[in-house]
Amino acid sequence: MRATLLEVLPQLRRFARSLTGNRHDGDDLMQATVERVLERGLPAGVAPRPWMFTICKNLFIDDRRARAVRVKAAALPELADEPVVSGERVALGEIALGEVERAMGLLPDEQRIVLSLVAVEGMSYREAAEVIGAPTGTVMSRLARARAALVRHLDGPREPEDSDNGQ
Repeated sequence: MRATLLEVLPQLRRFARSLTGNRHDGDDLMQATVERVLERGLPAGVAPRPWMFTICKNLFIDDRRARAVRVKAAALPELADEPVVSGERVALGEIALGEVERAMGLLPDEQRIVLSLVAVEGMSYREAAEVIGAPTGTVMSRLARARAALVRHLDGPREPEDSDNGQ
């Protein structure tokens, strides 16, 4: 299993980072996933890659839920808003990547997870359906909605270029 785990680590890391939206939280999520896999082992007859991605997705969702509960319990509105684009990425000149990550951060979790699995990790619809535990049609539907939403977020509202504002 260790050889298989080592082979999947780069893909798992990308997936975790795409879910969390930043390198540090993504690495923490990947580490938690690896720990869980090593603690519990791989069930017999289960493909390692989808199994590890499922664990990663579930840990991400659990963390999101726990974070939402903590924020709600604290009842402090300033805790609810986190910056989507870090200053580090902007400073490093990764503006385009930052914009995509910001737009992905605006997607509902269900759409972001499917988009990450299919578009970033290159999984088939069937594999992604296995990871999220839903029918293939649901994957296709979420993916279509995610792609459309990304286009809207990235294009944003635009002013007409040839508008005559002086009428």
